[in-house]
Amino acid sequence: MEIDRTDVVAEVTAAFAAYERALADGDAEDICGYFWDSDQTVRFGIADHQYGLDEQRKWRAAQPPLPAGRRLVDPVVTTFGPDLAVVTTRFGYADADATGRQTQTWVRLPGGWRIVTAHVSVAPPYSNVT
Repeated sequence: MEIDRTDVVAEVTAAFAAYERALADGDAEDICGYFWDSDQTVRFGIADHQYGLDEQRKWRAAQPPLPAGRRLVDPVVTTFGPDLAVVTTRFGYADADATGRQTQTWVRLPGGWRIVTAHVSVAPPYSNVT
């Protein structure tokens, strides 16, 4: 298995960037378009969870837009062969420290790259983190 094939990393990086633009724009339908349209799609949020894309569509439609100034810190795209990738990043807003964490598993499906699982969390404040 080839890990981090340059062309696959570029494809997933582009898909992830487009997803992030949709997220920043607050376009719920566009955001959901980056997820696998399946009952098996799972998303764990900071204080929520959705099983299946239909649940996520309902949840997203009820959410306010993200705060302005979302920024990513140290995104990492790791690919495994031509059809599987994991994307991790930390995120923050405006001038605040990056305390959010995000992990997505992307799979190349017939319709293109789609997120099949996602997990978003906020790091608790630690005083001795190195």
